[in-house]
Amino acid sequence: MDQTPAILPELKSLRDSIDNIDAAIIHMLAERFRCTQRVGVLKAEHELPAADPAREARQVSRLRELASTAQLDPDFAEKYLAFVVREVIRYHEATARELSEKTAR
Repeated sequence: MDQTPAILPELKSLRDSIDNIDAAIIHMLAERFRCTQRVGVLKAEHELPAADPAREARQVSRLRELASTAQLDPDFAEKYLAFVVREVIRYHEATARELSEKTAR
């Protein structure tokens, strides 16, 4: 006997929850990047390096611990952070270049 129709309401409910969570994640990432963009401007204005390896190492440890507590694979959390940090550093470097070009004129 086909059980597919019986699971459809639960499947739809779970997918709706996933969609809501995805939307919340996007909004939270947007807010995070607004903060890191301001950090990039401050770093550029004060000629600080785009990357901060000591902070990044602390963040890796912190997120791995949070992931473990939340029963999420710590390796996944670290990969997520690595991706985010790469994007943030790319933005910080671009911001520093733009500020440098403006002040050179």
